Amino acid sequence: MSEQPNLTEADTVKDDLAEVQNLLAKHKLVEEVSRRQDSGRHDVVESLVQRQHIVELRHLFARMPTVTIALILSALPEEDRLVAWKEIAEERIDSIMELLSEEICEDLLGDAHHTSTKVMVNAFELHNGRLRQITVDRPVQLANITPIWVDLVAPTPRVREWVGKYFDLEIPDPEDLTDLEASARFYIEDNGEVHLHSDFLLDLEDESRNVAVAFILHKDILFSVRTEELPVFRLQRLRARTKPGYVNDGTDVLLDLYAADAEYSADRLEDVYAELESVGKKVLNTKVTDDEAGNILADIAWQEDLNGRIRRNVLDTRRAVSFLMRGKFLSPAQLEDSRQIMRDIESLDGHTSFLFGKINFLMDAVVGFININQNQRVSKLTKLSIIFMPINILAGIGGMSEFSMMTTGVPWPVAYGAFTVGMGIVGWLTYLALRQAEQREARKKLEEARALNLSASSLK
Repeated sequence: MSEQPNLTEADTVKDDLAEVQNLLAKHKLVEEVSRRQDSGRHDVVESLVQRQHIVELRHLFARMPTVTIALILSALPEEDRLVAWKEIAEERIDSIMELLSEEICEDLLGDAHHTSTKVMVNAFELHNGRLRQITVDRPVQLANITPIWVDLVAPTPRVREWVGKYFDLEIPDPEDLTDLEASARFYIEDNGEVHLHSDFLLDLEDESRNVAVAFILHKDILFSVRTEELPVFRLQRLRARTKPGYVNDGTDVLLDLYAADAEYSADRLEDVYAELESVGKKVLNTKVTDDEAGNILADIAWQEDLNGRIRRNVLDTRRAVSFLMRGKFLSPAQLEDSRQIMRDIESLDGHTSFLFGKINFLMDAVVGFININQNQRVSKLTKLSIIFMPINILAGIGGMSEFSMMTTGVPWPVAYGAFTVGMGIVGWLTYLALRQAEQREARKKLEEARALNLSASSLK
């Protein structure tokens, strides 16, 4: 852990915290105002004022010491913390996370996602039993370290070339990790290199997807290649950097990544449970309109997609861990860790299957409500057609020439006025007859229900 600020720095930290809170308050105020404007005014407000506050916040964090940023993040409410977290420079994130509590770190990793905008090569070596991260920008830097893990995020062909040349191996292109066959995803080279291609879940606020990651175990060093940063990797780095003895070699790092992935999937499943519980309360209402049903179906479809991605993710993790266990190059302790990961995955399988059943039930219930609403509309139209059917017949008769002959000598306003009143009376009598029939049918069903209740009571 880094050194905490002394008492003489407390006033400075308070001032910085107040300045950050002031910028965040202005940001939220402008955001609220911009929502109430039309589209043109919204763009102007957002571009000229709101972004200015964000830029000021970013520059303010750039001037602050790491420990001050950590204290400010700990003091901010969750919503403000997430906004501030996105404005911290990428290269300072890991050092700041060492000073935050594990609960705050997991919230930030689960709800925020920093997309790396540049090629990054991070090497990790053991230092006093903990991982120490070293950012590698040039090949010459690799000569001064002894890593157990080399992590490449969105590497260019040139970066993959000089990293592979230094360690005497071929680094794959993360954009080409699309093979589904086990023989192409999990295999061992003649020189002993262990290759694994695995999918890791990435669940963001506006989308969820599976990100392919390539792993290579070469001379007790783990190499990982991917296109973007993932919460699972940050969480694993945090634990390994704060807990002595958490990992001892590249294989330990690999197994811990798979364990963290299973844990991350479990957290996302809990979110699916919560969302479906909320949707279920809406579905079980006595009446659901078509608009509400459409929104509910969209929510259910989103959760079904996320649940499917989680199931695919844990299936892929099971295949990878099974391959490592069959390879017979794990230590007894690592084998036990692998078995625990497999047990966790087995429990997740049961949850995903249950959720699929719940999703299908909710989907059928919503479709049933839509059908009921349609049947009610059709029933109303049917009643109207029954009411107007005799009226239409009479209207047809009134339009024939015979009606004029029948009313010879009667002024036509009187004749047609009486005819119109007669049609109205026929329509009204038809409506009363339909209503009487419906009431009689309702009383019959009520009596049958009472009879069933009495029979059940007598049996008890």
